Amino acid sequence: MKAIGLTQYLSIDNPESLIDVELPRPEPEERDLLVRVEAIAVNPVDTKVRRSKGPEEKEASPRVLGWDAAGVVEAIGSKVSLFQPGDAVYYAGSLTRPGANSEYHVVDERIVAKKPVSLNMAESAALPLTALTVCEGLFDRMGVSVDGGSAGNTLLIIGGAGGVGSIGIQIAKLANLFVIATASRPESQAWCRKMGADAVIDHTKSIPRQLQQVQRPMVDYIFNTSSTDQHWQAMCEAIKPHGRICGIVDTAESVDLNALKRKSATFAWEFMFTRSMYQTEDMIQQHNLLTQVARWVDDQKIQSTLTKTLSPITAGNLRTAHAQIEAGHMIGKLALTGWAL
Repeated sequence: MKAIGLTQYLSIDNPESLIDVELPRPEPEERDLLVRVEAIAVNPVDTKVRRSKGPEEKEASPRVLGWDAAGVVEAIGSKVSLFQPGDAVYYAGSLTRPGANSEYHVVDERIVAKKPVSLNMAESAALPLTALTVCEGLFDRMGVSVDGGSAGNTLLIIGGAGGVGSIGIQIAKLANLFVIATASRPESQAWCRKMGADAVIDHTKSIPRQLQQVQRPMVDYIFNTSSTDQHWQAMCEAIKPHGRICGIVDTAESVDLNALKRKSATFAWEFMFTRSMYQTEDMIQQHNLLTQVARWVDDQKIQSTLTKTLSPITAGNLRTAHAQIEAGHMIGKLALTGWAL
């Protein structure tokens, strides 16, 4: 089968950083689906893993990345109960198994759902990783109630125009939160408003000062999709007493948790791969969450955040996608679709 892999951990401007390869078609294990991949999307995690080791590190066989996919179930394992061959599905995969940048991919059924009927493959592939990150961050980590119990509370999303922020705004509005998003450019600010943000401020300027200006001096929740280090002090100032902060980007330096003590505020990490990485007892919750996201899409309550599509799926186009993600100016999500003949 066709696949895109790496044998060295190189800068994306090196043509050997991601290469077209031929690999054996995998076989599904007991709880696995074999999916014929029709579209993939690219996330910051893809670029981080690609450059996670030095160029001197070499892989004996090509390592395949990719953690957002949509396709059709080709075959199922002996203990699969949720899907049948022919089902159109979408999912984000697992960090501990080969990625989805291949014509065929095996994935545990418990982290897969049927894709939204109203979306094409590329639009569907743009959703799973970011939607799961948001649902787990809002509902599991920060205790937001999707049924209206948190209505009227204020959520600050730092980095509102990226993949996570874009879907985060929409899902937060389903919970009837007042959403303040940050974005620094006119086009990214306009995108946040299009996604439904009630107010947009600039994260390159003082966040606490701008919150004063929009008459929300402190907020109930903060979902930081950007630098934890850079925004730590601002978050500590902006969070309400008993408020909750969720971060998704590793710290490069030590942060002062004591700054949250007087407010009895909570800080939590969200890592979408935890359930699949540790095979947690509630691993099937990702299937349930993606099923709910698909229902919201088909009911026209939220929309795909896809803004750019490259075709076909080749190493050259995937290198272009990685370069655009690394540049740090992406609005929404970028997907690749269709394998070259």
